[in-house]
Amino acid sequence: MPEFLKKLLLWGFVGFLIYFIAFRPDGAAQMFKGIGAALMAIFQGLGDFMTGLMT
Repeated sequence: MPEFLKKLLLWGFVGFLIYFIAFRPDGAAQMFKGIGAALMAIFQGLGDFMTGLMT
């Protein structure tokens, strides 16, 4: 992918995030809570798997 296109997409994404947080703070908070919960579930599952391997 050309470097210019990567920069354009990155800055577009950053701009969208700023817009989303500024004009829909409740929706943005719920989205980040959901992402955090999903990451915690993944790491919890990985921890459970590793514990199962060790015992």
